[in-house]
Amino acid sequence: MTNDLNTLLTALYVRIDDWLTCTSRPARIGRPPQLTDAELLTVAIAQALLGIRSETRWLRFLPRHLPGAFPYLPGQSGYNKRLRAALPLLQRAIGALARDTDLWADPVWVVDSTPVECGRSRPAARRSNLAGWAGYGYCRSHSRYFWGLRLHLVCTPAGLPITWALATPKLDERQVLMALLDHQAQLTAERPGLLIIADKGYVSAELDAYLHQRGVQLLRPSYRNLAPRPGEQFLKPIRQLIESVNDTLKGQLDLELHGGRSPAGVAARVAQRILALTAAIWHNRATGQPITRSLIAYDH
Repeated sequence: MTNDLNTLLTALYVRIDDWLTCTSRPARIGRPPQLTDAELLTVAIAQALLGIRSETRWLRFLPRHLPGAFPYLPGQSGYNKRLRAALPLLQRAIGALARDTDLWADPVWVVDSTPVECGRSRPAARRSNLAGWAGYGYCRSHSRYFWGLRLHLVCTPAGLPITWALATPKLDERQVLMALLDHQAQLTAERPGLLIIADKGYVSAELDAYLHQRGVQLLRPSYRNLAPRPGEQFLKPIRQLIESVNDTLKGQLDLELHGGRSPAGVAARVAQRILALTAAIWHNRATGQPITRSLIAYDH
């Protein structure tokens, strides 16, 4: 194990612990857990960055490669329960780390959705605890149908996640975007003159009117039978940025291999990977050194 991972985890733990100390939280009933919330978040981020999907294997890996870093580690079942129950904490931590970067105030956002597959066989779809939330959808980039959810992600052109949601593929992308902005209205209020860049899937007079009322401009491609919108010629390279973010989540952080079997399990594992992406950007902006698997090399 190199010192790069030690440095990253130490910096993350200190930052998260300081944030939790300054954040008012509801009083916990019963004995305090042996693995603190700051340690849980740090362990979850490290697991996603190193790409070790098996929780059992991950909990065996930590004491061997980082001896003494975490005085107590629960068993696989306890870790899994803590992680699923920590979804609100994971969501708040994403926002806290994102706000701690100079990219947070960027007046340009990019929005897109990507499939999060949860099963392939028909029997699995019928028996799954996700039935009723997950559903069948069509992936245009792979020209195939899938069973699962769609991750709707809003990020800056540099890839910093701003907000996100998981929804059934049958929901319209435009409706999900409006629901996201309604749920976190302060995000647009903090950014006068905000510009959102999207693809043709977000073409809607209703969405245009909704954003106009909030002082937000939407830049997207026009259909071929309509006149080009101003600035449309600059869309293609910017649109590729969020595609690279989705590729990072799927290719490096194993989003498609999340292993969640319940709504809480899938949501927590998706949040874990978005938090890991945010932590990597946070570390990169602070040190100027990007995080790659080669930097945090380890012996399996």
